[in-house]
Amino acid sequence: MTADLEALVDRVSTRLVREDAAPSGASVVAALRAEGAVLGDRAVLDLVGAVTRELSGAGPLAPLLAEPGVSDVLVNAPDEVWVDRGAGLVRASARFTDEASVRRLAQRLAASAGRRLDTGQPTVDARLPGGVRLHAVLPPVSPRGTLISLRVAARRVFSLGDLVAAGSVVPELAGALQELVHSRRAFLVTGGTGTGKTTVLTTLLSLVAAQERIVLVEDSGELQPEHPHVVRLEARAANVEGAGRVDLRDLVRQALRMRPDRLVVGEVRGGEVVELLAALNTGHEGGCGTVHANAPEALPARLEALGVAAGLSRDAVHSQLAAAVQAVVHVARGRDGLRRVVTLAALEREDTGWVRVLPALSVVASRLHVGPGLDLLRRQVPSGHPR
Repeated sequence: MTADLEALVDRVSTRLVREDAAPSGASVVAALRAEGAVLGDRAVLDLVGAVTRELSGAGPLAPLLAEPGVSDVLVNAPDEVWVDRGAGLVRASARFTDEASVRRLAQRLAASAGRRLDTGQPTVDARLPGGVRLHAVLPPVSPRGTLISLRVAARRVFSLGDLVAAGSVVPELAGALQELVHSRRAFLVTGGTGTGKTTVLTTLLSLVAAQERIVLVEDSGELQPEHPHVVRLEARAANVEGAGRVDLRDLVRQALRMRPDRLVVGEVRGGEVVELLAALNTGHEGGCGTVHANAPEALPARLEALGVAAGLSRDAVHSQLAAAVQAVVHVARGRDGLRRVVTLAALEREDTGWVRVLPALSVVASRLHVGPGLDLLRRQVPSGHPR
């Protein structure tokens, strides 16, 4: 799109917004006439499409969001858009006319999710109707201008075989992951941001026996396992008056009353860790979730920080963790951009009372290495499952 056409799209869009008119062929032609612009039939059709995307879709970002394999689209400035197609972030050719058009898009997307975004509420974190996760920040919180971060939910569920074929799971590790699920051990998937934790957890949940009931608790619905019996609970932010908030901690309590065979917390990052650990200690075997941690060995410290902030003592966190969780599945993104499962580990409580993580199977340079945690992991099978 040329600069002149971008400017025309912006002027027509602004006029339609001001007149509260829906984008259509007739309204765009009327706005063009008011702007004194004369275009041929083909150009008018192109303009209608551009204005419609500007006012009711994701604007210049729509083509990127529609691309297969795109996981993230980030806007840092009108002329600085980044996209991750699975191999790391690269600059995209998409552009906005100016800062005002970026701000309008952020506000429109927020409104489509039923959220407010303005100077009084300059940040928003919400899930859009199509499943894309939106995070946006307005000035002055972001001094350079409006920032938009869009996380695209996976369009397909990858089987364990798919992950092996893609190089994300080495064949020798696939069997151990399958056994982890079938044995009903409780586990947590760890990794940094954008490493594929949700994808891996979705794949593993798809291995759960068909007769089991999976109850998902999430901030926004990202887990989409291929399973016949899945129910989900999603957190809700407070409204403009500050009322109506339902957080993950509340939802974990509710999930326990829904007869879950597998209780799943999409991302453990707050006080819900208390309820999750308590549930896994009271007969709810096979539960799981994801946790941000840069290494599997960092998991105990991460959960300790969350648990202490929620009111548990350090001793209580480690006691609950040691009894509740048997395994850790760690994922990482390599320098080549590929996301891989790199470690399967066991949890052991030391004489000091603190929990440590022992690698059971680790992948180094595409080769599987056996660690001291393998024997421990094999012994830590829930009582109701045959060894």
